[in-house]
Amino acid sequence: MLNIETSALIIIDIQEKLVKAANKGKEVAENVAKLAKTANILGINTIVTEQYPKGLGNTVNEVSESFSEDVYISEKTSFSALLEENILNKVRELKSKGINQIFICGIETHICLLQTVQDLLKEGFEVHVVENASSSRCENEHNTAIALMRQYGAYITSVEVVLFELLKTSKHSNFKEIQNLIK
Repeated sequence: MLNIETSALIIIDIQEKLVKAANKGKEVAENVAKLAKTANILGINTIVTEQYPKGLGNTVNEVSESFSEDVYISEKTSFSALLEENILNKVRELKSKGINQIFICGIETHICLLQTVQDLLKEGFEVHVVENASSSRCENEHNTAIALMRQYGAYITSVEVVLFELLKTSKHSNFKEIQNLIK
């Protein structure tokens, strides 16, 4: 189960052109925005990647407007975010501070998300893949990648499961604020 104190959020490539091309891209972006807002409200460390933004655009506005000022945003060209030295160092820095759980989402599930999850697992993290905040152009590719990540040892979850696992109780001081994110 995810815990506020030991979790970080990684958002992979929720960029303009990728969202437009992805299966259910708009819905995925809305769900990623909920995760980003929750991380902001709860003070959870967040890492955001952008695959070659000159060609694919930046993170979509509905997601980026949810970021706090301390969100770590990094451009990448590798499929796995952890092949970028600065991102790998950031992830290892989080681990040294007691963060051992990652909830992760992104586009495309079968490329950048899958390879990043594999590398996070190799780094010893407990990885929670937020399925309804992730997508590929082709639904079959998405489903295949989800099945592979489950086989590799990642947990497959959803936005609302993540939100309520983090809160634990309706008595949490941010319960109403988080609950209001769900339409």
